[in-house]
Amino acid sequence: MSPLILFSLMLHFVPTFQQFPRLCTTREALLTKECCPEWEGDGSLCGMNSGRGFCQDVEVSDQPDGPQYPFSGLDDREKWPLVFYNRTCQCTGNFMGFNCADCKFGYFGEDCSERRESLRRNIFHLSRSERIRFISYLNLAKHTISRDYVVATAPYAQMENGSNPIFSNVSVYDIFVWMHYYVSRNAILGEPGNVWRDVDFGHWHEIRKLTGDMSFSIPYWDWRDAQNCDVCTDDLMGARSPHDENLLSPGSVFSSWRVLCSRAEEYNARGVLCNAEDEGPLLRNPGNHDRNLAERLPTSTEVEFTLGLSNYDTGPMDRSANMSFRNTLEGSSSLLGMHASVHVFMNGSMSSVQGSANDPIFMLHHAYVDSIYEQWLRRHQPSPSQYPESNAPIGHNGEYHMVPFMPLHRNRDYFISSKELGYEYSSLLDPAQRLSEYMHPYLEEMQDMWPWMLVAALVGGIAAVIIAAAALRVKRRNSRGSPWINFNGLEERQPLIPSNKPRDHSNNCQKTS
Repeated sequence: MSPLILFSLMLHFVPTFQQFPRLCTTREALLTKECCPEWEGDGSLCGMNSGRGFCQDVEVSDQPDGPQYPFSGLDDREKWPLVFYNRTCQCTGNFMGFNCADCKFGYFGEDCSERRESLRRNIFHLSRSERIRFISYLNLAKHTISRDYVVATAPYAQMENGSNPIFSNVSVYDIFVWMHYYVSRNAILGEPGNVWRDVDFGHWHEIRKLTGDMSFSIPYWDWRDAQNCDVCTDDLMGARSPHDENLLSPGSVFSSWRVLCSRAEEYNARGVLCNAEDEGPLLRNPGNHDRNLAERLPTSTEVEFTLGLSNYDTGPMDRSANMSFRNTLEGSSSLLGMHASVHVFMNGSMSSVQGSANDPIFMLHHAYVDSIYEQWLRRHQPSPSQYPESNAPIGHNGEYHMVPFMPLHRNRDYFISSKELGYEYSSLLDPAQRLSEYMHPYLEEMQDMWPWMLVAALVGGIAAVIIAAAALRVKRRNSRGSPWINFNGLEERQPLIPSNKPRDHSNNCQKTS
């Protein structure tokens, strides 16, 4: 499996990405190979005194890997996480996390007993306020250093087997970027330039923790039959810059984003890992891609064909597998399709395998790929035995721990429906619920406008009363013969119109004798 589809499966178990816990990257922790931090709630390892979990030895599968990676003991990711740790927290009940401080997916509350289902929605069905919130949260994650996690910027051997820890601070979002790089990077075989390319170990609630918004969930982009990147607007994921077609519009917050871990060939030539440093601006030029690699965005017909394949995987379980749902969804062929074609179409940072998560469209795309995976699970209801126990490409046997997750998660643990993991897709709701979901942004806009409409109605009503009262007063005055008012403000008892009746001047004349 490629890291791309497996990152969709990672999104399958709710937005949560975790790497090296900061508390487990000290010299002592690396030398003892133990990652069992205290839970702050009671000060005991893994929250043991409160029944949340305990520290135990890591067990790894001894089933053989496939032939794609013919080495052993050369890469830190083999038999994850034994190169770094052989003891970690094993959480109980509904608890989860590197120190059992968190809740399992779909559970909330202090004791993780509250079951709640989140809804992943089409990004075009978000109201204006919800879109603003989503983009604001992404930008906050991009510019906030992760409190709990750091990333490795050197292989374990260069850390002198733990005595010289080499880790770096990155933002909450860039933890996610680094993880995608780490699982998809080439294996370093020793000398600079000597790498093995045919290998990958690939497979967010951190934003919820960062913002305190427990209702947050990643929306998806339904790209079927789209003729262009319709999420590439400044009120969503960023329009094209009018000054440079490879950059984003200055009107988008994403135009200020900087990328990391995107120079794979440079790292390979030097025999090093990504150092997590700034490597320039986010790039994107959708539609101006190499059509020898991918013609266009996927169609509804192609999605339906993929969903019709009943076998999760076939043959060698790699890029050459035929009539395999996994491989077809991945889009691995001479002319890339489905998932892979969207990456090519974006023509920028997202088109680099190892650096593709730098573009936030990556998440919308993979959330939709995950929704296709969810549809397939519901349609075919595969037996757990369809997930390979052995001879899969390295890192992908069922009992293998997903690289590079801490806490540990086994591959087969997530060969299950999203509903078991506490979330649903709006596209998979029943017809009545889908209609309600479609109307949601319009109803919310009306709800947002209601206070203003009420104020306008009250102002209009008051104005109407005032006008009516004034008109009534004028009418009453006229009916009582109210005096006219001339331009000088003086009363006149007679209207200013001429009369045909001759005037009597006798009272005004003085008689003479």
